[in-house]
Order: sequence, then C-alpha cells, then structure tokens
Amino acid sequence: MDIMELREYILSLPEVEECTPFDETTLVYKIGGRMFACADMEDFEYVVVKHDPDEGEALRERYAEITPAWHFNKRYWSAVAVAGDLPESLVRELIRASYLYTLRNTVTPKARREELLRRVVPLLEGM
Repeated sequence: MDIMELREYILSLPEVEECTPFDETTLVYKIGGRMFACADMEDFEYVVVKHDPDEGEALRERYAEITPAWHFNKRYWSAVAVAGDLPESLVRELIRASYLYTLRNTVTPKARREELLRRVVPLLEGM
C-alpha cells in the first residue's frame, strides 16, 4: 500500500475530512471533527490509528508491525507499519475500526454522533 492507495481508501469512508494541521506533509483524517488516522506523505512508513486500549494492547502483542504511536497517547493510538508483513486487508480493517471507534466514542455532541451513525453505518455495510 502506498500513500495514494491509503488516501483513496480513507477518503472512501463516509463523511471523512482530510487536513494538514500539524505540518505540510502529515495528512490527518477526521470523522465528525475528531481525528482517527494520520500518515506522513513524504516518509510513509506508518499509518497511525486509534483504538480501544485493550484492543490496542492485544494487537501490539500479536503483531510486531504494530507499535505505540510516537507523539500520541500510547493507550489509544498505534503506529501500523504499512510496508511490513501485515496484509493490506488488515491495515484497512484497522483503519475502519479506528474510524468507527472514533465515531462511536469521541464525536460530540451526542446528537451529531447519532446523526452520523445513522448515515454512516448503512453505507459501511454496503462497502
């Protein structure tokens, strides 16, 4: 997976916003104004994803290519090596899980979260 494939996949998810709030090369992806993934365009080795703390710990124990994300809260964020031995399907699954985790747990206010869930979940089921 290269940066363009990653970008194309993430932007195919409903209601995703792309921005560069940190610098000119770090792409940040948000749902409902909340970040769920990021990756560096120039030094594309990892995609950083958000997850439930217990799930993240289990993933790190199982896969050497998944490590705590540098500069992020390591309980909730992991760096997933995209050039390693992980199947591309797993990388996509982790991105999608991050998207849904962020939507269900961090988007506020509650009315906005519920509105997005009503629109997004049926679309995801069709993907």
